[in-house]
Amino acid sequence: MVVDVVSRVRVRGPLAGYAAGFAACLAGAGYTPLSAANQVRLLAHVSRWLEERGLGPGDLTGKRAEEFLAARRAAGYTCWLSGRGLAPLLGFLRGLGAVPEPECLVPAGAVDVLLERYRGYLAGERGLAPGTVRYYLDEARGFLAGRERGLGELSAAEVSGFVAAECRRRGTGSAKILVTALRSVLRFLVVEGLVMPGLQDAVPAVAGWRGGGLPKALPDGQVAALLAACDRGTATGRRDFAVLVLLSRLGLRACEAAALELDDIDWRDGTVTIRGKGRRDERLPLPPDAGEALAGYLRDGRPAGGAGRRVFLLSRAPGGGMSPSAVKAVVRYACRRAGIAEAGAHRLRHSAATGMLRAGAPLAEIGQVLRHRSVSTTAIYAKVDHAALGQLAVPWPGSMS
Repeated sequence: MVVDVVSRVRVRGPLAGYAAGFAACLAGAGYTPLSAANQVRLLAHVSRWLEERGLGPGDLTGKRAEEFLAARRAAGYTCWLSGRGLAPLLGFLRGLGAVPEPECLVPAGAVDVLLERYRGYLAGERGLAPGTVRYYLDEARGFLAGRERGLGELSAAEVSGFVAAECRRRGTGSAKILVTALRSVLRFLVVEGLVMPGLQDAVPAVAGWRGGGLPKALPDGQVAALLAACDRGTATGRRDFAVLVLLSRLGLRACEAAALELDDIDWRDGTVTIRGKGRRDERLPLPPDAGEALAGYLRDGRPAGGAGRRVFLLSRAPGGGMSPSAVKAVVRYACRRAGIAEAGAHRLRHSAATGMLRAGAPLAEIGQVLRHRSVSTTAIYAKVDHAALGQLAVPWPGSMS
C-alpha cells in the first residue's frame, strides 16, 4: 500500500524525503489508500510551498502553517483548509523532530491572564475535573469580557443585571450552570483582592425545583429496537451494540462509557470499574449480556493494536478513543436506523433505572447501580412506579358510596 500511495503522488521540495514514511504511518493508523493518498498530496503541496519560498522543514512553525493554509484557501482548494486537516502531517513531522514544536501561547490580554490564574485555582485548589473547569472558564470569560479594568468598582446591581440578561436566553439547566460558575469566579476574584468581599451573594438563584419532572425513559420495546438496529456483522456495529448495552443495562453516562479502559474490566471476577462524576471510581457487577457484547467487540471489532487503553475507539482513522459526544452520536444514529424519535444517551440511563424498578428492585439498589451520591436523586424514580403509588392514593371525595 505504501509504495502504491507514494507512486501516485509526485512530491518535490524539502519534504520529499518524508513521503514514504508518512504514508507508512498513515497505513499503520488505519487510513484507507485513498485517504492516505490525499494526505500525501497535502504533504506535496506544503513541500512545494516551502520550496517556492526558499524555506526548509525547520521553518514550518505554527504561524507558518497558518500562512500556508491561508494561501491554500486563496488558491481555491476546497478541502484540508484548517489546522485540523494539517494535524496528521504536522504530528508526524514533529514526532521526527523535523519541524518545531507548537509555540506556547502566551495570554494576550488582561482577561486571558486572569483566566489562566482562575484555571489554576479551579484545577489545583478546587480539584475540579477538566470538563467542569472548561464549563466554568467559558462562563467566566463571558462575564469578564470588557470588565477587567473596572473590577474594583463592580457592583451587586451589575452582577444581578448580568444574570438576568443572560437567563432570558437560556434554559433552566444552562442558567443554573451560569450562576454556579459566576459565584465561583467571584469567590476567586475576592481571594485575588480584585472585587469587594461578599459580592458572590449578589448572584440570584435560578427557579427550578429538583425532582419537578418525571424521568424520561424510552417507551417499551424501543431499547430492544435500538440494539436490533446495530449491524453486528461489522466492526462498527459490534462497537455500537456494546456501547448501547452498557448504557441501557448499567445506566452509564456518555462520559463514563467514553472513559472506560481495558484495565477497568475484570473478566475473572465479572466486574467493571466505572470512572464516574467527581473523580469517583465504582466497581459494578458486569451482567452476562453486557460482558458478551464487550467481548464480541474486543475480539472481533476493536482495531488490532489500537492506540491507548480505551475500550471504545473511533472507527475512522486516525482512530483514538471515543469522546462523550461520539457516544451520544451512537445513540442518535441508532434511533435513526430503528426509525424512532431521536433520544439522548441519558434516556437510556433513565430506561435502565425504570426497568430495574419494574423488575422489583428497591430504590436503594437502583441508586447503587446508578452511583448516586444522594438518596434524593434516586427518589425521582419513585414517581414512575404507578403500581406502588396507586396503593397510597386516597380515594377522590364522593367517588365512594
